[in-house]
Amino acid sequence: MINPIIPAFRTDNIHYAIRDIIMLAQGVAKTGIEMHYLNIGDPNVYDFDTPKHLIDSVVDALHNRKNGYAPSSGTPEAIEAVRKDAEERKGIKNIQDICITTGAAEAIEICLSALLNRGENFLMPTPGYPLYNAIESKLELEANPYYLDESNGWLPDIEDIKSKINDKTRAIVLINPNNPTGAVYPRELLEQIVEIAREHGLIIFSDEIYDKLIFDDTEMVSIASIDPDIPCVTFSGMSKNYMAPGFRLGWGIISGKSSLLNEYVEAVNKMLRSRVSANHPLQYCIKPALQGDQSHLEESINKLVSRRNLMMDKVSNIDGIDLVAPQGAFYAFPSIDVENDFHFCEELLKATGVVVVPGTGFGQKPGSSHFRIVICPTEDTIDKAFTLIGEFYKQYKKYN
Repeated sequence: MINPIIPAFRTDNIHYAIRDIIMLAQGVAKTGIEMHYLNIGDPNVYDFDTPKHLIDSVVDALHNRKNGYAPSSGTPEAIEAVRKDAEERKGIKNIQDICITTGAAEAIEICLSALLNRGENFLMPTPGYPLYNAIESKLELEANPYYLDESNGWLPDIEDIKSKINDKTRAIVLINPNNPTGAVYPRELLEQIVEIAREHGLIIFSDEIYDKLIFDDTEMVSIASIDPDIPCVTFSGMSKNYMAPGFRLGWGIISGKSSLLNEYVEAVNKMLRSRVSANHPLQYCIKPALQGDQSHLEESINKLVSRRNLMMDKVSNIDGIDLVAPQGAFYAFPSIDVENDFHFCEELLKATGVVVVPGTGFGQKPGSSHFRIVICPTEDTIDKAFTLIGEFYKQYKKYN
């Protein structure tokens, strides 16, 4: 007799609210209600298209026999394009290594896995992207969240960061621009974080996958550019800036003083070799993406700013829901005066067909409630959805 197969306990705490809410939405959609999706961070679901010259570059690679394995760290052309962009646009010096991966998510997982042992921790921005919490569970790490300050534009709380460092802390993670809040971090704050990293011997992991989707002439500073000696890994990819999430193509840039990073770079490359390579023909879109026509960015940013402004106007008319205006990426993280944001989002979906993601899925300060929305949908969708949210919220507060 075969007993039930018991999964590894490391999967117990893996949750992904962004996708989990889709399961409920699928059931609601079957009832025939009109759906309003504000939950999916995939620009292609809405009216954003992958630039044609990037698609053409992949098709050309397929036709030109680029269908075998790629080098484990990536094709030379792709690596040099990333290096050139990092040095010339982002101002990153002392680059020790670059890896091309299956989405930025793989780069993040490999680079964290090459550093951290069971029981150690990294400082995790909260709210933040759920991928990092999933990696914590898989690596059997101790959770160590630091809070972003909603009253200060969702910027990292420097004093909270300092208070969370212990003898098991190895790294600090930044998500800049931030998912889910849309905050963009000023230079002065990044300089303080560099000082903390230097004082405590931490490596910085900076997730900058939205770094070209910046609003209102806000300055976007890559933290690796502040001090060429500080150990840093900067992540980016094709998914967001280039509207190609399905390409599953990203990269990590390891920079800093070589004597501090030599062993770590080799550890990362061991892991890269063990999984063979990222998708080979797709890598031929990286050079034209970084060095070719960028006109889609202006159009995309104009759409996002217009939709953000509409959303801000709609929220201002709903008592009990407040919102810090996002400065980049394509998300926003409204606070809501309810006790249980998961219950609110679930009931909102069932009653109205409006799909948002509960704030609990991203982490938040105890006692607060939020939900994440995507500002990619059309103005018509945003207008209808927030009208429904406002009407539903009034009724919800009467009974909860």
